[in-house]
Parts: sequence; structure tokens; C-alpha cells
Amino acid sequence: MSKELIVNGPHKSFEEIKEVDENGIEFWTARRLFPLLGYATWQAFDEVVSRAAKAALNSGQIVGNHFSQLTKMVDVGSGARRVIKDWKLDRYACYLIAQNGDSRIPQIAMAQTYFAVQTRRQEIFDKLPEEEKRLFVRDEVTNENKKLFRTAKEAGVSHFGLFNDAGYRGLYGIPLREIESKKGIKKGELLDRAGASELAANLFRITQTDDKIRLDGIKGDAAAQRTHNMIGGKVRQTIKDIGGILPENRKPERHIKEIKKERKLLEK
Repeated sequence: MSKELIVNGPHKSFEEIKEVDENGIEFWTARRLFPLLGYATWQAFDEVVSRAAKAALNSGQIVGNHFSQLTKMVDVGSGARRVIKDWKLDRYACYLIAQNGDSRIPQIAMAQTYFAVQTRRQEIFDKLPEEEKRLFVRDEVTNENKKLFRTAKEAGVSHFGLFNDAGYRGLYGIPLREIESKKGIKKGELLDRAGASELAANLFRITQTDDKIRLDGIKGDAAAQRTHNMIGGKVRQTIKDIGGILPENRKPERHIKEIKKERKLLEK
């Protein structure tokens, strides 16, 4: 199963140019995206964006939820400036752009493959039993946490316990020790006893914090802690807005080590 879900994507650069807005939502700008997808001129790429937006409309989507037109002031030399057009795009918009691009362009063909693999990955994940989802997302959390702590270290963070707790306080509304007490679990067990939905909320907290620290050039313990707490709070608010179960109110699951042990026995 795990082999099916591994994505050796050709689009590391696509993820690297991702930005995060003031609400913690990921997006891409068309001006940064078009050379990455192999287009030589903005005009040609703008036509592709328009076709993709029309495809979204024909699919019954609200276009403005995925494609937002922007204008920017740029320097054109000798102190002169002019207004240029741009687009703010979500991941679905980028997917539609790839599908509506010229597949003869190698980068577009690669993008189409990338999104096809990502879509298949999601389809497989959606069909997994709950415990398989837990195993998958727990591994993702481990990997992304390592990345976040590397980013935090480069940002000058030295009090990692406080930095980590700030994220938990944002997402759970209480410090880590109180979360463990409320759930009746041992110290250090939170993520290993969390269900798939709770793990997914933590994964989003972790990845968005990593992006925010890197993209905004955040430095130092205090600023990094504030950022981690803010991102956790944004994820918590989203759960509230959609009427979901807040993570501190979710019951602990079997320890992930028990599931892994059972899987090893079955494989034997």
C-alpha cells in the first residue's frame, strides 16, 4: 500500500513557489507559475488561465473561489512604473491550468502527470480503513515535523519545547500537558494516540507554520512561537467554522505502535 502512495514528483519547484496568505491559505501566483510551466510569454499563459477558469465554471464551481485576479505595480525602468495583471490561484486552479495547457510543452506534460499522481494518491487515501489512514498520516506528521524543526533552527529558535507547545496551544486551546491530562494519555503520546482527523489537523498546522516561517523570514524564539500559535489558532478556527470536533475533545485511539506491530505479524 505504501508504495502506491509515494510520490516522486517532478514538481518540487511547484511546491517551493507556493505562498501562504494572511489566513494561512496556500496559493500560487500566475506570474511565478508561468515560466515554471514552460511558457515563454505572459500573454500565452494568460489565455491558458482563462481556459482553466472557464473549465471551472463549466464544472459548476464558483470561479472566484479558485481564481482571483490581481493587479501589481512594477518598475519598467527610468523610474517609471506600470500596472500589470496577475492571478492568485489555489491548488485546484493550478490543476486545471495544467490540464488546459499545451501537453507538447515538457513542463506541462510533467505537471499533468504530477497532478494525476496526486489525485490518485488522494483517491487511494480516501478508500483506506481508518487505521491505515492513521499510519499514513502519522508518518507524514513525523516527516513534516522534522522539516519544521530544521526550519525553526535556521530561524534561530533555541527553545524548541516552548515553540512546539505554542503550536499545540493554538490548535488545542490549552498547553500540551493539559491536553495529555484531558485525554488521559501518557507524556509524549499525543500524536501516537491521535486519530486520522486529529493527525491531519496537526499536519496542516505543521506544514503551514514551516511555510510561514520560511516565506516571511521570521527570526527568533518569540516571533516563531507567535507564528506557530497563530497558525494553530487558524486551523482551530477552521474546525469551528465547519462544525467539526475540536481536537482536544477527540478520544485517544490505540497506540500507533500496536498497529504497526500487528501489521508486521500479518506480513510474516
